[in-house]
Amino acid sequence: MDKRSPAPGKSASAGEALIERAFALLGSFDADNRAQPLAGLTRRTGMPRSTALRLARQLTDVGALERLDDGRFVVGLRLLEIASLAPRGHGLRAVAMPFMEDLFHVTGQHVLLAVRDKHEALLVERLSAHDAVPVRFRIGGRMALTTTGVGLVLLAHAPAEVQERVLRDFTPGETGDSIHTAEDLRRSLAEIRRGDYAVARRSDPKAPRTTVAAPVRSGEGVVAALSVVAPSPEFDPAAYVPAVRATARAISRQLKNTEATR
Repeated sequence: MDKRSPAPGKSASAGEALIERAFALLGSFDADNRAQPLAGLTRRTGMPRSTALRLARQLTDVGALERLDDGRFVVGLRLLEIASLAPRGHGLRAVAMPFMEDLFHVTGQHVLLAVRDKHEALLVERLSAHDAVPVRFRIGGRMALTTTGVGLVLLAHAPAEVQERVLRDFTPGETGDSIHTAEDLRRSLAEIRRGDYAVARRSDPKAPRTTVAAPVRSGEGVVAALSVVAPSPEFDPAAYVPAVRATARAISRQLKNTEATR
């Protein structure tokens, strides 16, 4: 063996650490920090300035980051190009979008499509009317599984270990108006599985809202959740449930047809 070669496992370990640091740097960007100077990257990641600068330059060289004229860094288009190949993101979106557009035109409200990523819901698509109630949801944004209709549907169909962890970590006030304890949440999840839809209300003083959500299935089971979000005073859930469920079923059929032709 070449004496200059690293010990077994050493190069792999160093490579893993580099990947972790690179993703930590990329993860420092969010909706409130879309463009960051080097000082911001250093502060938000806790990395030494020299390390953050070296990584940022390397990520810029491969297109994962871009640098503005004022020296700040932004997420690069290369990441969008790669992310477009994700079947649970853009692949699912491509199938669902025509049906979501129909639901949007019928309701004139927010229409959301989300998937579960471990113990969070990840929004992969959103259509919103100009005069719809304000929401902070953004495509690519993450939400707790207990705070939205799509999250509750995804949680209701998640593996038992995921449900038990969320129930164990339950904090009052993070869920809808009718859920005050972990047992309330457990019962709600059971009702969602029986009815195949969820209704959730949030009494936000500035913008009270109600949501109806339903599961989207592929041949492997529930892979996403679809919802309509509207102002509570104008929202009659009974009027929206059939449309949301029908749209979710239509997306499910198309997903299964797409899988069958591969």
